[in-house]
Amino acid sequence: MMLQQTTVAAVIPYFERWMKRFPSVQELAAADESEVLTFWQGLGYYRRARNLHASAKKIDGDWSGQFPQEYESLRALPGIGDYTAQAVRAFAFDQPVPVLDANVIRVVARLFDLRAPVDTATGLTKVRAKLEELLPAKGGYEFVSAMMELGALVCRSGRPDCLLCPLKELCAAQHPEKLPVKAPKAAIKERTELAAWVWDGRAVLLQQSATRRWVGMWRLPPLDGEPPAGPAAELTYSIVRERVTLRIHPRSKGDLSASAEQRKAFSLRDLESIAIPSPHRRAITKMIQNIVDHG
Repeated sequence: MMLQQTTVAAVIPYFERWMKRFPSVQELAAADESEVLTFWQGLGYYRRARNLHASAKKIDGDWSGQFPQEYESLRALPGIGDYTAQAVRAFAFDQPVPVLDANVIRVVARLFDLRAPVDTATGLTKVRAKLEELLPAKGGYEFVSAMMELGALVCRSGRPDCLLCPLKELCAAQHPEKLPVKAPKAAIKERTELAAWVWDGRAVLLQQSATRRWVGMWRLPPLDGEPPAGPAAELTYSIVRERVTLRIHPRSKGDLSASAEQRKAFSLRDLESIAIPSPHRRAITKMIQNIVDHG
């Protein structure tokens, strides 16, 4: 679940820290959500952490801590889609099942010269059907690993190294560098977020988010409108198909509009142990550095 939308290289240190704290399904299930979010901090897409926590509770309660192996049971877990369910079946239980990650999709599309966009339902169905023709009778771990490695090291995105490919005699692609075909991407949307910096010299005021994206996490209080004076700090971050500019304005507590969300002042020491969205943690660090630089 950590690898959903995140690279292996980025995940490794978070995974190692996570497994030291939560070495079993039972220990993860028993943890408070706030601690789970804190240990996930920096990976983004926090819904994955909540889903993982909810899945651990379901496995601990419904299956006595035994991780399910059947496809439908895996899909019933929060945050487990087709790819993750099949990956668990292949890598954890050695089942010969179709695991469709980007590398495997690229290999199959080139091998069979598939021209339908692979990021559409029709195209992905064709890829899956062709992949199922290749599945061995047993040994899912080895097969899926080989397909992924072939895509990562030889049948690479862009110009593949066809001379070294062990499947070159079977490959139907005339122009493999043009495959797989993908549908045109939607344009990146630009958006601005405004947040308040309320600092009394010892603590910073934060607000506990109730919105879906960062629910339960502590962020800088949002502002309804941009103050006359320019921002004291600004940074950008990306999420899904948006590029967001976060602008931070120094304000007093009395300047803030009423909110149903809880607000609380945290010392610098306390900030280390609470779950804060990465963009807002970066903004806090930037504002504190400005205070240090300017006395």
